Amino acid sequence: MSQGYFAFVLHSHLPYVLSHGRWPHGTDWLCEAAAETYLPLIRVIEELVADGLHPKLTIGLSPVLCEQLADNSFKDEFIVYLNQKIKAAEHDAEEFYKYNQQNMLQTAHLWESFYRANLEFFNNIGQDIIYEFKKLQDNGYLEIITCGATHGYYPLLSRDESLQAQTKMAVKNYRGHFGREPRGIWLPECAYRPRYEWTPPVPIGGRQQPYPRKGADEFLTENGLEFFIVDSVLLKGGRSIGVYIDRFEALKLLWGQFEKSYKPRAEEKDKTPREVYLISSSPEGKRPTAIFTRDPETGLLVWSGEHGYPGDGHYVDFHKKRFPGGHRYWAVTSSKADLADKLEYHHHSALERVVENAAHFSVKAQELLADYNSASGEKGILVAPYDAELFGHWWFEGPLFLKSVLAELCRSQTVELSFLSEDLDRRKPTQIISIPEGSWGQGNHHYIWLNEHTEWTWKHIYECEATMGRLAAWWIDNPEKRDGELESLLKQLARELMLLSASDWQFLISTFAARDYAELRLAEHYEDFKRIADMVDKKVSGQPIQPGQWQFFEDCRKRDCLFEDIEIEWFGRVEFPADRP
Repeated sequence: MSQGYFAFVLHSHLPYVLSHGRWPHGTDWLCEAAAETYLPLIRVIEELVADGLHPKLTIGLSPVLCEQLADNSFKDEFIVYLNQKIKAAEHDAEEFYKYNQQNMLQTAHLWESFYRANLEFFNNIGQDIIYEFKKLQDNGYLEIITCGATHGYYPLLSRDESLQAQTKMAVKNYRGHFGREPRGIWLPECAYRPRYEWTPPVPIGGRQQPYPRKGADEFLTENGLEFFIVDSVLLKGGRSIGVYIDRFEALKLLWGQFEKSYKPRAEEKDKTPREVYLISSSPEGKRPTAIFTRDPETGLLVWSGEHGYPGDGHYVDFHKKRFPGGHRYWAVTSSKADLADKLEYHHHSALERVVENAAHFSVKAQELLADYNSASGEKGILVAPYDAELFGHWWFEGPLFLKSVLAELCRSQTVELSFLSEDLDRRKPTQIISIPEGSWGQGNHHYIWLNEHTEWTWKHIYECEATMGRLAAWWIDNPEKRDGELESLLKQLARELMLLSASDWQFLISTFAARDYAELRLAEHYEDFKRIADMVDKKVSGQPIQPGQWQFFEDCRKRDCLFEDIEIEWFGRVEFPADRP
């Protein structure tokens, strides 16, 4: 008999990189993720189905990622990328054969066959990754949830209109790509804010006074979204565990500064990640939103830099690459080993570790659910959410691990695989609770996105939010003065604001992962926004717009061409303002 339910949840997202560089930062990121994560995940599910199993996997696909994967320019770029990787592996193999480096030669053949298989599969599915995900959902093997349109950081955006636009664009984009309404959302960075009087962390228009803001949950329920996922500390309190802090030395330094003022919330023993709760921070009358909670124990088995499976010495080391092709021929060896001390990678040894790690994870999940069932008499749910790019991109063997775990649990006599919406329908929760503001990571607060290195970014974002609000409100209030040129200008202005607002830029700045690129991208979107806003002001006041300005606008529109059906009205007026129920 079943003793509980298990839900694997993967969050897939990359910032908008099309037409914004290639290597080391740019479209190569997208191509790497497509080759190493998105295509392998699709193949894993299809192989399990071919084996007669019925896997269930919840996957979040951010709208900005969907737009890129569906773009023809990506498809062309991806074909070129895969052929380059195949040729690089062939070149490596020739050299390894010449010098009789037999193990390295086998690994080169592994890379060649890996990328050839990706190329063949990509062509076989009509080069349409999004449609392949859609088919798996339509056939009952995937549940796809959405995300904030460009991964804007909900708690720190200054205007309710921004959260409204991020959410409405997400729902509309999902409907267009998948032909149905989304039921769940992965809040960007798992960051939640309740309704309260908020004081902006930096001045807006020279002022820094408190004003009422709606809770993130309100925008979800207003747009038909029924659930989202939180870290366990937001539910229960206690001391949080950072999933990225072991990977980025810069985060350790930031945490050291923030930790001095951090006091963990007292743990609430009566709450458990095994149950589903409702939350509402709005006045009475609004439908509450359900929350699922990340299981901390299984999370550590994967994310821990010291004890997590990806750190196993037999797996491919992510950081050490052979140039010019960029293929990886070395094993992790030890989490503390310098690049010079990495040993050669042996694929067969890594495969043995995948089987062992997957079996350990599966047993642990079943034990946790059995323990809860024994103690409470209830069938709990274990939610295991991760960044999708961990599986394949960061951890090459990750998709094989995922396949093995799903196969084990498909055959389990004590645990049932479940989608999140399926579990919500099953439980029909009624208990409404409150949770605090916060996100994932050590301390569960905003210091990764708001600190001495990123404060300037919020000044730019707040300035542009205010300008967009002013111009969108004018558009709403003056229907008789609208025309096609003005509509095109305002829609592109909205796109630039949304791209400017992506949380990726602050993360990359704070972690030093691609700091220069992130700062440049944010500055470029800010400058583009201001130039287009100046054109809108001229258009509204009847001033002439020079041909060079129109040429800039056309170039900008071709470069940042996502969200064709964005709506200006979202940015000018909140449907249900915070100052009334």
